[in-house]
Amino acid sequence: MIAVAIICAGMINKPSSDASFPPKGKRNVVFMVSDGMGPASLHLTRSYRQHVDGLPWGETLFLDKNLIGTSRTRSTSSLVTDSAAGATAFSCGLKSYNGAISVLPDGSPCGTVLEAAKLAGYMTGLVVTTRITDATPACFSAHVNLRSEEGRIAEQQLGDYPLGQMVDLMLGGGRCHFLANTTEESCRADSRDLIGEAQRKGFKYVNDRASFDKLNKGKGVKLPLLGLFAPTDIPYEIDRLDKNYPSLDEMAEVALTALEAATKDSEQGFFLMVEGSRIDHAGHGNDPAAQVHEVLAYDKTFARVFKWVEKHDAVLVSTSDHETGGLAMARRKLLLSSSFEVFCLVLKRTTRDLSRVPLVPSSPRKRISFLRILGREIQGLQRKRIE
Repeated sequence: MIAVAIICAGMINKPSSDASFPPKGKRNVVFMVSDGMGPASLHLTRSYRQHVDGLPWGETLFLDKNLIGTSRTRSTSSLVTDSAAGATAFSCGLKSYNGAISVLPDGSPCGTVLEAAKLAGYMTGLVVTTRITDATPACFSAHVNLRSEEGRIAEQQLGDYPLGQMVDLMLGGGRCHFLANTTEESCRADSRDLIGEAQRKGFKYVNDRASFDKLNKGKGVKLPLLGLFAPTDIPYEIDRLDKNYPSLDEMAEVALTALEAATKDSEQGFFLMVEGSRIDHAGHGNDPAAQVHEVLAYDKTFARVFKWVEKHDAVLVSTSDHETGGLAMARRKLLLSSSFEVFCLVLKRTTRDLSRVPLVPSSPRKRISFLRILGREIQGLQRKRIE
């Protein structure tokens, strides 16, 4: 599926007399994924920001300033590509079936860019807002036939597979996949305590806001580092409380600082994958309020990474794996204000994701009825604005 792609090379204005390829010298690579985000998601978020903040029509997102092309992540098994097939295309450079975690259609594993970087002497990291064992981060750090094998993915991420430990830093959610099934939060089928195993291997482990803050934005952090801040996914940005959970932007800051320090005296740099994971979930849930806040959070993180890259010998690639939810933009009516503008005002009034609002029915038929009622409310707001 065609998806948004943004590519930026740091230090592009620095002259170089060496035209060899690959270029010599230290390099850092940051690969960012806006999971499930398509052009309509960007359009909605851009317009939402303009209307809600009273910005001129020409005011855009930071992402818009760096858009240069598209990427193709087509699944081998479906016209609709999922995150596993999409991330396998990114990590291995090869296409595979929906659900594949860095394995090819015949079931054989394919080497990932993260593994190649680690074997070449680079430090590596993963930063996400879903479970660290979810499809996208898994495709850079594990090899299983189905994305649902998250217990096994967690084991491989800590080094329990032929290549050994390949990831030096992991920040996100998914704690339940690392806890023995004898504990209350666990979602494992066995009694393996992967957090204990990680700590015995030398990992520093953090699991809440207080311990995250003690990382001091990554200054002085010793790797390897494992941060699991929620049993499953970190809450949507619209629901996330700063006092309870770190943001994607904050986790990316820690990762950049820690990996830079860890490679200070090395001839190699680092490879870091950062994912705006829950744009996808908001699309699946047909939740425009949650989605705009997820895209805004990703845009903020992209801006931070971009500015870091400009000051370092680094490359930044940001792209989407597929689009989710069939989002379509409203048509403009020939009235004093558009129905879409009024819809943005309705989104502004929404303070929680729709899955947490009891008034939103779970069944498709009842949800359609609910949306019709919402539509009538929008029309009422529109008439008031015209009057």
